[in-house]
This record gives sequence, structure tokens and C-alpha cells, in this order.
Amino acid sequence: MAVAERCVAPSARSLVKKVRGWPVFGQSPPMLAFMGAVFLAAVGALVPAAAAAPLRLRDTLLFAALVLCAALCVEAMRRLGTPSGLTRDLFGAWWIPTLLLLPPVYSLLIPVPVYLLMQFRIRRTMVHRRVFNAASVAFAGAASSWLFHAAAGIPAGQTERAVPEVLFTPSGALLAFVCCALFTVLNTAIITVAVRLSAPDAPWRRLLWDREAVTVDSVELCVGITVAILSGLSLLLLAIALPPVLLLQRSLMYQQLQEAARNDPKTGLLNATTWEREAGAVVGQARRDRLRAAVLIIDIDHFKRVNDTYGHLVGDRILNAVADALHGQLRPRDVIGRFGGEEFVVLLPETDLADACKVAERLRRRVSVLRPQVDGVPVDVTVSIGVALLHVHGDDLVDLLALADLALYRAKDAGRDRVRLPMTGEGLIPDQHRADEAPARRTARGS
Repeated sequence: MAVAERCVAPSARSLVKKVRGWPVFGQSPPMLAFMGAVFLAAVGALVPAAAAAPLRLRDTLLFAALVLCAALCVEAMRRLGTPSGLTRDLFGAWWIPTLLLLPPVYSLLIPVPVYLLMQFRIRRTMVHRRVFNAASVAFAGAASSWLFHAAAGIPAGQTERAVPEVLFTPSGALLAFVCCALFTVLNTAIITVAVRLSAPDAPWRRLLWDREAVTVDSVELCVGITVAILSGLSLLLLAIALPPVLLLQRSLMYQQLQEAARNDPKTGLLNATTWEREAGAVVGQARRDRLRAAVLIIDIDHFKRVNDTYGHLVGDRILNAVADALHGQLRPRDVIGRFGGEEFVVLLPETDLADACKVAERLRRRVSVLRPQVDGVPVDVTVSIGVALLHVHGDDLVDLLALADLALYRAKDAGRDRVRLPMTGEGLIPDQHRADEAPARRTARGS
């Protein structure tokens, strides 16, 4: 017995160590608790939902048909490709008919085969993310399905009454719309909380609640209800509903792939190639019309020190926070992009020297008050900014970038956390005395 214990103990310790090394345990405790709560809620609802729903051949065939349609959408996504990060799809076209036409237990089950196919057919990603997404869809779908069937008075064994007796009446159609909207809102809210917990400084509002997201969710809702009506009338009508959904899915993914090709994956700003192309067009037009324009190069001070001290995940959070802060202070016509590493670049059309310096100083101040927290400790974040003006420091984009870069190095040499022009003696920058006090402030903070 003693020998057996000596043999088993190291193996058990190795197993525990291996389990603790899983990526899911690298999440923060609040995020881990939230993911666990959503998963347990979905799994916990499965037993009573299964007990309340009688096994019927019609329900099984409809469920299998909807899963098959969703699988074909997964295959279409695989052939086209998918962008990294948060992506939007039209799987609601199959979730919504499930929650309207079938007992709630099927809403809990349908995400399982679909997300398994996505994991193995599209892109292998962290398993806990697939599980969480499936649990979120399952929980939101089951809750909405239960509400719809309870409010419509549809018994569990008579779900075929949903279409002729409910969806074809004004009050029933309104109820279906409300319940499907509840599903979308609930699922989005769960994802929003998860994004907020995993990256508090990320621009989650722009990712989840922008006009494009609302448009896609609205289209998904309408398509889902339409597919529900068709499939409720006859399974054969799914053959008519599937091609338009595949086309919409393809168009949506193509748009997201185009967007991903234009944007930096970490910050969502324009990448360097796209920024140069768009900024070059603006500068060319400004030269022809003899208008002013300014280029700003913005560099996060001591960013390497942040990565070395806190790790690259914290560095990415700070990078996103700075990008969001800069983007929020600019006009819609201003062109902002990530130039690489910790550098950002901004083109300000129709802006003279004084206004360009005011904008640069406003951006510097906005970043200096961010102070994101790492393990409850605030981290000081500052930026140095170089400014160059069209017709004054250069006559094309290449010259402006070179001179703004020179101005950036002047700002760094002067102590960082300040705004500079390419050469001395070119006029005062507004509030420059505030920037010159930066070393004293940093000393007072103990940095």
C-alpha cells in the first residue's frame, strides 16, 4: 500500500499541475466565476427542460434539419475564412426557429454541435471560449423559448401550433418578435459582461453596441422569424430559406474580412498600410486645393517597460485604452491609425499650426488621466507627440511623416509627456508650460 501511494502521488500532482496550466485558469477570478455561472445555468436548465419535453419524431426531425442548415453555414464560413477577434454571424437564423418552434430543451442543445463544428472545421481556438459562447447562446435561447411558449400558452407536446395559431396573428407575431429580441439582448449582454471583465479598458461599446452591430442583429432577427415561419409550415421549405441565409452570411463575413484587412487587430484603428493610403489621398487633395493639414505621430512613453513589468496582456490593454482615448478626441474626418508597436499616427485635414498643437495637447492630456489599474494599482500612462504641418514642414505625406518623427524625438529628448514641432523657433505650442512641468509631476508621483 505504501508503494502504491508513492507511485500514485507524483502522477496526481502532475495531473493537478497540468490542469492548473489550462488557459481557462489564466482568466481573472471575476471572469472565471462569471463563465462558470453561465455554464452552470445552461447545464442546470437542461435536466428540467428535458423532463418537461416529450420525445416526438417531428421535433427531432426539425431539430436535425436546423442543425444541418447551421452546419452548412459553418462550412460556408470555413471556405471564405473568418477574421480574428469578435465576429458576427447569422446563426440566429437557426437559433430563433429553434426557440420558437421547439421546446426549450432544444435551444439548450443546438449550440453544442454547431460550436463543435466551428472548433474543428473553421479555427481551433481556446476551448473555454467555445464552451462559454455555446453556454451563452443556450441560456439566452432557452430563457426566451420558455417565455414565448408560456406567454403563448403552447403546451410542450403541441409545438406545431406555434405557426398557424400564434405567428400568423398580430399579437402572436409581436410576442415572437419581443422574445427573439430578448434572446439577442440577453446573449449580447452576457458577451458584453465577459468582454468587460476580461479587458476593462477595451473599447467594448464600439465593438458591441455600434450602428453596424444593431443593424446585423436586426437583420438576424427578421431572417430568423422568417425561417421559423417557413420551417414551421414544412421542413421542405428550409431548402428555400437556406440559400438566402448562406448569401447573407457570405456577404457579412466578406465585409468583416475587408474590415479586418483595413484595421489593426489589436486596437481596431486603421493599420499602417491603410492609413498611408487614405492619408495620402487627403494630403494630395489638400495640396491641389491649397488647404492646410497636419500630421501627428504619437508614442506611448516607456511602453517596453510596461510590457516587461506587467506582461504583454496588460500592455495590450493599455494599448487599447490609449487608442480608444485618442479616437474619442478626434473628429470623424480625422484619419487615425496604429503605425506599429506603441506608435499612433493622425492626419488632421484643414487644420493650421495653432489648432494642430491644441489638438495634440488635448490628446496628451486625455491620455495622462487614463491611469488604468493593474491588480488594483493605477499605472501612469503618458505620450509624446510630434507635429508637422503641410506647406510649412513638408509638401507631401512622406516629408510630413519624417518631420513629425523628428519632432517626436525632440519631445522624447526633452523629457517625454509633451508636444514638439520639428525645429526650434517655430512658435509656441499652447500650454507648453504645462508640458514642461511633466518631470516635476512624475517625480512627485514617484515614477
